[in-house]
Amino acid sequence: MSTKLKDLVKKEDVLTSGHRLCAGCGAPVAVRQILMGAPDDVELVVANPTGCLEVSTTIYPYSSWNASYIHCAFENVASTLSGSEAAYRSLKKQGKIKDDYRFVAFGGDGGTYDIGLQALSGALERGHRMVYVCYNNEAYMNTGIQRSGATMKGAWTSTSPHGKDSYGKTENRKDLTGIVAAHNIPYVAQASISNWRDVVKKAQKAFAADGPSFINILAPCHRGWRYPMEETIELARLAVQTCVWPLYEIENGKWNLTTKPKEKKPVEEYLKPQGRFAHLFKDENREVLKSIQEYVDKDWERIKRLCGETE
Repeated sequence: MSTKLKDLVKKEDVLTSGHRLCAGCGAPVAVRQILMGAPDDVELVVANPTGCLEVSTTIYPYSSWNASYIHCAFENVASTLSGSEAAYRSLKKQGKIKDDYRFVAFGGDGGTYDIGLQALSGALERGHRMVYVCYNNEAYMNTGIQRSGATMKGAWTSTSPHGKDSYGKTENRKDLTGIVAAHNIPYVAQASISNWRDVVKKAQKAFAADGPSFINILAPCHRGWRYPMEETIELARLAVQTCVWPLYEIENGKWNLTTKPKEKKPVEEYLKPQGRFAHLFKDENREVLKSIQEYVDKDWERIKRLCGETE
C-alpha cells in the first residue's frame, strides 16, 4: 500500500466531518491517520468504548462513522471486538459471509491503560485478529481530567492537584506498550500524530498482521494539557524530539526504532508550553523536573538497547 499523500487523500473518510470533538483535538487526527492504513478491499468494523471520541461522534441520532460501528462500555471494548471477530470467523468458515472484514478498536488511555487492561490482555492472549488503538491523551479527559496510568509524573489533573503539599502526579506513567509486547503478539507500535507517514506505515502493518496488533498513539488534548489549541501537532512533535514519547515498533518480536531525533531536546522544552506542568518551574519543584529528565533519559537508553541502537 502507498504512503504517498496524493494517494492517501483519495481514500474515503471513515470518520467524517461534522463531529463534536474540540477544535484542536488530537483524537480525530489519530483516527484518520490510522484508518488511512486500512486496506481498501475490506469492510471495517469499528468498536469504541465510552470516552471523548465516542460521545462526540455518535450523539443520537447522528453518527460520524462510515463503517459498521459498535459502542460498548468503558472497560470491555476488547471483549466486544473479540466476540465480533470470532463470530465473523465462524460465519466465514460456514460460507455465510463472503466479504473480508477487519476489526479495529479505538480506546482512550483511561479505557486502555487502566479500566480495560484485563479485557485487552485476554483478547491478545486468545489471538483474535484485531487492531487495538489507544488514542493516548494522558488522562480521563471526558469525565473531568482525572489522572490515568498514562499521565506523566508531575502533571496537574483534577485528581492529582498541585499545591503546598503536592507537585501533581507523583508516579511515572505505566509502560503499556511494553506490557502489550510481553504478550508476544505479531505487531506492537508507538506512534505520534506529528509523524503521519510513520503512523500510516505502522497502521498498514497492524491491519496486515495475522493476529492481534496494538498501536499506542499520542494524541494531545489542549483542554487537559492547557495549551493553545493550534499547537496540538507541535506538542506531539516535541514529545518525540525530547524522547518523552519514543517512536518504535515490535514486529514478530523484533524491536525497531522508527524515528531517531537528530538532536535530542531537553524535556523542559516539551513541558514548558503546557499549563498542566507550569507549577514545576517554581524553584521548589526543580528537583521534580530533574527526576523527570532522568527518567526519560533512562527509558530512552533502554529502548535504544532493545532496538539494537548503539552510539
